[in-house]
Amino acid sequence: MLPAWPAACGVVDAVRPYIEKLSVPEGRSCALLNRRLEDGIPFQWHYHREYELTLTLNSRGQRFVGDHVGRYDEGDLVLLGPNLPHTWASRSKPVEDDPHVALVAWFRPEWIDRLIETVGELALLRPMLLDARRGLRFSDAAARGVRPAIEAMMTLEPVRRLFALLDVLVTLASDADAAALASPDRRQQAYSTADRPRIERVLDHIHAHYQERLAVDDLAEVAHLSPSGLHRLFRRHVQMTTLDYIAQLRIGRACQLLISSARPIAHIAAEVGYDNLSHFNRQFRALKRTTPRGFRQGFAR
Repeated sequence: MLPAWPAACGVVDAVRPYIEKLSVPEGRSCALLNRRLEDGIPFQWHYHREYELTLTLNSRGQRFVGDHVGRYDEGDLVLLGPNLPHTWASRSKPVEDDPHVALVAWFRPEWIDRLIETVGELALLRPMLLDARRGLRFSDAAARGVRPAIEAMMTLEPVRRLFALLDVLVTLASDADAAALASPDRRQQAYSTADRPRIERVLDHIHAHYQERLAVDDLAEVAHLSPSGLHRLFRRHVQMTTLDYIAQLRIGRACQLLISSARPIAHIAAEVGYDNLSHFNRQFRALKRTTPRGFRQGFAR
């Protein structure tokens, strides 16, 4: 018998996500849900403190994760980190006579963290769990590979279900084509001990002043490095340039303002650091594959 998962409230606010209270049954490390809906997956903008692995079957629509809005299709597989607002909203289904299906597994961050600390072989999960705090969509090939295990997991007894979940996570950790969905968050970074002071100083400075003009030479001075040294440091630990990071930070903040307010787009562009509206629109489209107006309208729908 699968556990029931009541929502914290019945009315969903399209701007403010509600917190969903999940309760893993006593004596269990994870909980599963085999959700089948004839009429469609409703828009329910929410978050919770658990990790969530969701495989969506026989359904097409839009996926909302943090400031990300994107299309999903049959076989969509996503891992979400704790306290990350999200929802799926279906538009259609490939097989009309069958229901929309969401196979969901939840597990607590404390449980997986302690397990990784205790079992050294599971350290390979850390990078994936870190990326999941932005939402992580797995490649179609990886999703197809673990689909039979996820489907079978729903019918297993609790102890075998637990080992099956770990096996799925270990398999997914090797998916080199998995893609983060939401914009980067300062709290999600992790670095080697030797480089930590320098990268921490630079990121603290960027997050405090991202609305201002930030020159690479000034950031290099903050790190006590040459510009080329800063470039190598940032590439090594953040997998992008400082300018790309600043752009993602600005556009991510703009997305939040577009979702949560009715302020004019030009005002939002200025607030996040763009004194040129055309440049803001170009950079927004490059990162989000839509215009700021289209993003706002898509979320409202």
